[in-house]
Amino acid sequence: MRIRTAAAATAGALALLSFLTPAAQADTSKGDTVFTELLFSKKTVNVGVSAAQTLTVTATAKDGSGIKDIYGAKLVSSDDRIVHAGSADCTRPTSTTRKCVFKFTPDADRTDYYDLKNSSAGTWHFTAEAAANDGDFYDLEDSAPVKVKRYAKLANTQASPEPVAKGGTLTVTGTLTRANWDTNVYAGYGSRSVALQFKKSGSSTYTTVKTVTTDSSGKLKTTVAANSAGTWRWKFAGSSTTSTVTAYGDGVALK
Repeated sequence: MRIRTAAAATAGALALLSFLTPAAQADTSKGDTVFTELLFSKKTVNVGVSAAQTLTVTATAKDGSGIKDIYGAKLVSSDDRIVHAGSADCTRPTSTTRKCVFKFTPDADRTDYYDLKNSSAGTWHFTAEAAANDGDFYDLEDSAPVKVKRYAKLANTQASPEPVAKGGTLTVTGTLTRANWDTNVYAGYGSRSVALQFKKSGSSTYTTVKTVTTDSSGKLKTTVAANSAGTWRWKFAGSSTTSTVTAYGDGVALK
């Protein structure tokens, strides 16, 4: 951060994380100023192509002389994409502390520099600086990470024929897509491993039967033996840049 002047922090959210001690190599500080707590509303923020996601970060800083303010709150991606806080609600719980709740809205459907790009998906960091009344400071740069991922979709599972003879062959299909932040459309996610799961009638538990790889268009297709009545579904575990997703299941009866 390096510039310690105006602009009272406004910022927002992401992760169920408690930050209680100074960390990370890139953080810098002077004197006894510390961030005593950082609370993120989500560990992972999954962003689609048309609706901005709301995230909040609650930051509390402390110094013996008191905290003047928390400045420059923003989210920064590994490729230097930036989301500034849209609002901030700050209070002074004690004479030595300052607490601010920052609100962010990552959005792929913008027309300016702050529009998300595919290259930005992955690990982001919340950055801010706590400035004390005696000139001390803590510059938070690299110790508060959060995942910002491309939202994935799985089309409803389709299993046929329905009903099927016991021991007969079922063909199960589906399609995996994910948000393309560059073009603001959902596109097929190819060469991904997706689990085909089955829940026997009367059970509440799904079990993975096999793993199938999507084709270049994100399509899934496989065959299985229908030995019991129940529900079939697809489940994608996600990746470092893409969200997890589970398709609606398709119930199949035996005849």
